Amino acid sequence: MIEFAIIGTGWRSEFFLRIANACADKMRAVGVVTRHVSKANSFGKQFNVPLFGSIDDLLANSKPLFVITSVPWDSNPGIMKTLAAKGLPVLSETPPARNLDELQSVFKLVQDGAKIQVAEQYWAQPHHAARLAFAHSGKLGTVSHTQISVAHGYHGISLMRRFLGIGFENCTISGQSFTSSIVEGSGRNGPPKAENLIDNKQDLVTFNFGNRLGVFDFTGEQYFSWIRGQRVLVRGSHGEIIDERVTWLKDFKTPLTAEFNRVSAGINGNLEGNHLKGIQVGESWIYQNPLAPATLSDEEIAIGTCLLQMAEYADGGNDFYSLAEACQDRYLDILMAKALETNQPIQSETQIWAN
Repeated sequence: MIEFAIIGTGWRSEFFLRIANACADKMRAVGVVTRHVSKANSFGKQFNVPLFGSIDDLLANSKPLFVITSVPWDSNPGIMKTLAAKGLPVLSETPPARNLDELQSVFKLVQDGAKIQVAEQYWAQPHHAARLAFAHSGKLGTVSHTQISVAHGYHGISLMRRFLGIGFENCTISGQSFTSSIVEGSGRNGPPKAENLIDNKQDLVTFNFGNRLGVFDFTGEQYFSWIRGQRVLVRGSHGEIIDERVTWLKDFKTPLTAEFNRVSAGINGNLEGNHLKGIQVGESWIYQNPLAPATLSDEEIAIGTCLLQMAEYADGGNDFYSLAEACQDRYLDILMAKALETNQPIQSETQIWAN
């Protein structure tokens, strides 16, 4: 049983608690820390989780394997330092810090022995996890190019780096933005009440690593819009992935094409429940849902995967999305914003976490 605690009662905290309740055989939240216990009473009842007014109160009543910091950007570095001083493994919400100075300061915690990972989830969403597995299976040969139109800032950059197999190599960043009109779509609070035409900013940015090229393409409406979808292109020397289709060479004169096929329970008379079982390419499972048979969205599966891997990490296992990776993605995000603002190429430099 994985027992964890959360600091914060915001929108993101609810994801962790919903997942824990849906996977009660695997994990549970032993407490949530909030400065306003009385105001958050309904929150505690909704998710059946005890509330505490401080970290010390939490630790006096429970022994979490790790603690999630689901708090605003400006609060996160200080809370991570407090938890690290108490010897608690930390799963930090994204991003771990706002600017370069804060990133360097937070990373010193790891240099001093703190156990910290970051809850970046996009790589673990089933469709991206399947693509990443295929991209690194060897069938595409050497991957040299990817175009990611999935998520904003450091989220999109994290996918770009992983598809390219990039660690902390430096790059030249160039970009431009433009604005167009779009009908407003759904949001966190649901669909719009009337048709509304809004301005929509799109960022198009290249990350040139010399022998590998990443293209970042994103517009904010993509997250919830019904008419702006995700797009992924991954090109290697022996094949490519375009969204849900993959093409590769069996030998130099025999091309093969297949689809990423989602396999779900509960469809067409199936009585195994209602959940994603996994994703197949041809006759092979390229991805299997580690939280089946819980009924969860892809986003919840991804966040739940982070919880599973954080438990392994806290128990002495390997990194799954280290603070170093998170710092690098946020650093490149900061440089991307500067390149867009100045309309000039920006060169990245090696940072302390690269070592």
